[in-house]
Amino acid sequence: MNKEEYRAFYSQVYRHSLAHILAKAVLELFGRDSVLYAIGPQIADGFYYDFLLPKNITADDFKTIEEKMHEIIRRREDWTVQEVSREEAKALFAGQKFKLELIDDMPEEEKITVYRTGADFIDLCRGPHIANSQELMNAAFQIKAVSGSYWRGDEKRDQLQRVYVYAFEDKQALKEHLQLIKEALERDHRKLGKEQELFMIDETAPGMPYFLPRGWNMFNAILSYWRKLHVRHGYQEISGPIINSRQLWETSGHWGHYVNNMFLIHNPDGEVEYACKPMNCPNAIKVYQSQARSYKDLPIRFSETDVIHRKEKSGELNGLFRVQMFRQDDDHTLLTEDQIEDEIADILQIAGEIYGTFGLTYVAELSTRPEDYMGDIELWNKAEASLKSILDKRYGEGNYEINEGDGAFYGPKIDLKMKDCIGREWQMGTIQLDFQLPLNFDLEYQAADGTRKRPVMIHRAILGSFERFIGIIIENFKASFPFWLSPMQVAVVPIRPEHNDYAKKVVNELMDHDIRVEVDYADKNMKEKIKAYRKFHDPYILVLGDKEAEEGTVSVNIRGGKQMNNVPLDVFVGICEKLNRSRQIELAESVEE
Repeated sequence: MNKEEYRAFYSQVYRHSLAHILAKAVLELFGRDSVLYAIGPQIADGFYYDFLLPKNITADDFKTIEEKMHEIIRRREDWTVQEVSREEAKALFAGQKFKLELIDDMPEEEKITVYRTGADFIDLCRGPHIANSQELMNAAFQIKAVSGSYWRGDEKRDQLQRVYVYAFEDKQALKEHLQLIKEALERDHRKLGKEQELFMIDETAPGMPYFLPRGWNMFNAILSYWRKLHVRHGYQEISGPIINSRQLWETSGHWGHYVNNMFLIHNPDGEVEYACKPMNCPNAIKVYQSQARSYKDLPIRFSETDVIHRKEKSGELNGLFRVQMFRQDDDHTLLTEDQIEDEIADILQIAGEIYGTFGLTYVAELSTRPEDYMGDIELWNKAEASLKSILDKRYGEGNYEINEGDGAFYGPKIDLKMKDCIGREWQMGTIQLDFQLPLNFDLEYQAADGTRKRPVMIHRAILGSFERFIGIIIENFKASFPFWLSPMQVAVVPIRPEHNDYAKKVVNELMDHDIRVEVDYADKNMKEKIKAYRKFHDPYILVLGDKEAEEGTVSVNIRGGKQMNNVPLDVFVGICEKLNRSRQIELAESVEE
């Protein structure tokens, strides 16, 4: 075990042990006979514990609970583990219905262990844990929040209070994490999306975002870039129905594996006839089947950005990150087996270019056969071997993660995980190899020897959903976007009404060169106009007065505080065109750039 692995292991042990300390503190504060305690696992930045309590915990209680935890740690109590029988375990947790249910659900052959903290607290746990509470003396922790949770995630079961706690090995690590959390809150795409007038979500359509004019400008800038890049790589864009018959989803296998996440449409008799599509793949298959295909046509790449719908639990919806309606940068490629390696290599090249354009880095992860897989296991083995070989050659053996059992039900996949500017990881792109759907739909092509053969299908997305990706880049750039991506790129401020005619000339010139521009012709204070545009983080604000109108120039306020004065209009237009063409992240701050 290397240093990082040891640190990760120790982190798990002390966070899990602190969860027991929290449970003991809550029992002591709220009354042992009044508290039902459920589960308390460690998580990425600490731990949580679920309770059924006689009163609601509020922020006013946080300090009291934290002080009680410190008091318990200072007692330097021993921790002991004991293996018990099922009957002994039930006796130990008499009256604790959540623990009793967990005991009842354990397989007969499973060993049952309990951990004691001092003489008066016991918990059902596999461990491992510390040997004595003094090992936690230097640990730093802080209650993060309390939220509602249902026992075992079932809305029909008890509603519990989940206490979240940040926990780190020392005060410095906690301080650094809290600073990161503060930065993340300032970047929250829901907050920035409202302030920047990018998108909204209304209660009449939960989880189904409205893009506002500024946000739609940004969406279309991304889509335009995405389309141009894919045309260069031989993709053909299609569009299909939003609603398809039940029969299509039964053939594809989605009905058996995904029906609970689909929006269904019933006929007057109450029978399900249609469903809103949660995925685009069957539409691409139907387009493939619309005419005879030859080996000369392959690979054939059908990209698609149609709206899709996926039914989610209301409590899981989260701004643009978790929605029920979105657009995915989908592609479904039909190809021969011997074309797989070159095709996936090209997809990875596209991914690298797209992520690089946004200043993002990524790593690859191979996800293998899930328990509810569909089809022949030999085809699965073959598909997994193909993807592993591709990743070995591109990244080197062992230089990527393997996520056992997390593949799609129809095939294994390569997931692409990105990191943003503050180090957060996001699972975005996916490349899925599928031998099963071509079999389900009896897809064929004519081989060079005249025989009929079955193609392989690759499902892939680079951005994932456009909505989720936009949420990520709002946070990544803190809504101060690169020029090419900015909702509005240039704002024009005539100082007085007599400068409006020149302002109109400047606006028309910018529009003629496909530069997104907004202008305020109102007779009001110049500083007031500038302040309004700064709120929206426009990259450049042009201030136009007598001198600029006489000389055909513009004075430029650059986002961030710098200025360029007396810039010829044609030169400024050239700067903007170059920024749009290069898609560079940083703004030009002089005419030489």
